[in-house]
Amino acid sequence: VYVLKKEEGGRHTPFFAGYRPQFYIRTTDVTGQITAFTAEDGSNVEMVMPGDNIQMTGELICPVAIEQGMRFAIREGGRTIGAGVVSKIIE
Repeated sequence: VYVLKKEEGGRHTPFFAGYRPQFYIRTTDVTGQITAFTAEDGSNVEMVMPGDNIQMTGELICPVAIEQGMRFAIREGGRTIGAGVVSKIIE
């Protein structure tokens, strides 16, 4: 996931595990909760800053048709704050 910088229209503050944004997958939007972050080097991360590239684990509040490799957007308050690709589905 790439988290947009303030200058790109994203957040200007960090977010933490437990954050509950909207996930836009194709034409579906659903609330999800981010449960964990992992840095590109594999280390655990406590918070995510605008401009970061990270891996995240999250859980959607309802079932959605989604496949590995699909792109998605993360939105908050009507604006896109991040974009990513599904790397793994955890049942």
